[in-house]
This record gives sequence, structure tokens and C-alpha cells, in this order.
Amino acid sequence: MATQEEINGIFPAMMANFQADKAAGVNATIQFDLSGDNGGLYWVKIEEGSVSHGEGDVEADMTLKAAADDFHGIASGETNPMQAFMMGKIKLDDMGLGMKMIAMFGMG
Repeated sequence: MATQEEINGIFPAMMANFQADKAAGVNATIQFDLSGDNGGLYWVKIEEGSVSHGEGDVEADMTLKAAADDFHGIASGETNPMQAFMMGKIKLDDMGLGMKMIAMFGMG
């Protein structure tokens, strides 16, 4: 099981892996609703080729719901994001933006 510290570390790592060239034309806020003992609400905002992140509830263009441990597996490269989606471990309300997110943050 991932620790709270490991979950909190996902988002700074996503910022470091951000590929601005794959974010052309994307201006969106993504809410991450992670469940479980080590979960919480997090967000990532992509705007004009730059990215920022934080904690809490925001008005989002897409919401990703997953158990914190499942999302940690994807972020760390241990779990294939498409397989996790197909198995119902991740729920997205905007599949197109979800696919772009995989590319923008090198999660594939």
C-alpha cells in the first residue's frame, strides 16, 4: 500500500514529467478523487503549455476517480493506465482528455 507521502509525491512528479508539446491546445483542470485511507482530492491545471497542481476540490473539466493505491500504480509505471480503465479501477468522465493526460504526463 502506498503511503500518504507517496501519494502526495505523485503530483510534483507529474509536473516534472509534463511534456508541453503534447499539451498544445489543452486548457483544462483535472480533478483527482482518490479513495482509501491514503486518498484525497487533488487537481492539475493545464493552461497555455504550463501546468500547476494542488489539493482540494475544484471546478474541473474532467474528474478521475480511483483508489489511491491504483492511481499510484499508474503514476509509478507499475500499472498500465488503459488496462486499469478497462478493469474499472479508474473512472473518467472525459475519455478524450484522459487519453491526452496519459501523453502529456508520460503515463503510458
